[in-house]
Amino acid sequence: MFCCIILQQRGLLMFGCQQNVILADSDVQAILEYLCSEAAKLSNCGTYYGRQLYFKTGKIPSRAQLHKVLGTENRNRHYQAFYSDTAQQILTGVAESFKSFMGLLRAFKSGVITERPKLPKYRQGGRALVTFTGRSVKLKDGMLRFPLGSKVKAWFGLDAFFLPIPSNLDFKSIREYRILPRNGCFYLELVYKVNQIQADIDPTKCLMIDHGVDNWLTCVSNVGTSFIVDGRHLKSLNQGYNKRVAFLMKGKANEFWSKRLACLTEKRNRQMRDAVNKAARKVINHSLKNRIGTIVFGWNKGQKKSANMGNTTNQKFVQIPTGRLKDRIAQLCEQYGLKFVETEESYSSKASFVDNDSLPTFGEKPEGWLPTGKRVKRGLYRTAQGWLINADCNGCGNIGRKVAIMLGLDLSGIGRGALVRLV
Repeated sequence: MFCCIILQQRGLLMFGCQQNVILADSDVQAILEYLCSEAAKLSNCGTYYGRQLYFKTGKIPSRAQLHKVLGTENRNRHYQAFYSDTAQQILTGVAESFKSFMGLLRAFKSGVITERPKLPKYRQGGRALVTFTGRSVKLKDGMLRFPLGSKVKAWFGLDAFFLPIPSNLDFKSIREYRILPRNGCFYLELVYKVNQIQADIDPTKCLMIDHGVDNWLTCVSNVGTSFIVDGRHLKSLNQGYNKRVAFLMKGKANEFWSKRLACLTEKRNRQMRDAVNKAARKVINHSLKNRIGTIVFGWNKGQKKSANMGNTTNQKFVQIPTGRLKDRIAQLCEQYGLKFVETEESYSSKASFVDNDSLPTFGEKPEGWLPTGKRVKRGLYRTAQGWLINADCNGCGNIGRKVAIMLGLDLSGIGRGALVRLV
């Protein structure tokens, strides 16, 4: 019996897309399943202590408090299943979840958010993330040595397990190792430091991005270039996944799950991750080639949660991982020294960029406001002069106008050709 372990590289400034698949025997699989299940139980122990402390005192536990109570004082058996650094990392995650809860609670009381947050809940069985710090893992004979806890050594006679290190990584640069169980697979995520690259760019040159479904990303720059990242293939993959899931779930309870569903979901997630990485790389490569130093991304916060476009369109829109793509582009911008700006995009598709229509923000539209142009059909916009331009490119131009004064951008380089001709 073999267990598929995928090595997914993750950086501090970027998330790498390279994956190396290896095969581990049943002994290593058993160790990984044991560790991840013990991590879930230790996380529940920390959550129980934190919830009881909050109910009785109104306070939340700190990281040091959880380490002390479950480690040195009570010597929790789930804590002792791990190397001390690893157990502390698991409890640190619990402490951070309570800290986030308190921050959201303060935001709710001050009116910043409308929904009252809930206390962190218990994990319902299953497996959880296991994190090893860089100082805990050693390199021995070309293999990574992961230490185990004292109880594991006493019970099973094991003090460590080994996994191969990717050949393109320097062991000394790795800061953290994460074993992530997901859909029947184990991911070894390697967190490492990536040096920033200062590219030859001009901050006055900008690329404006408008996102959608069929046209996943529409990009127009003030240097006369434009292109579209097609989203129809991604939409087709999601549609096929939804149909297959619906077939397998027919007549089953809502909580039904199987190995076939897990395998299907994992394949779909990998396809989405691959699409995100390739689309982000296309945007960055275009920017570097044309010395573009500023990227402006149109984004309305909470738009997926409040989407009301019908069941079919909602499913297509919500399942497209545009938020992950936006974050990926921001990470690559940080690595190459580009400025990434996120701005709201209200009325950008209605107003005419060519005619310089006013652009109100959502909820502040003046009474009687009307655009001079009009979208005549899907994908086509007619300006006041009668020009026919791409509707998404028109939206890109308006997204740039929303921040042009603040950033000191000159949008005169966006010509009619860039709004019509796409490559």
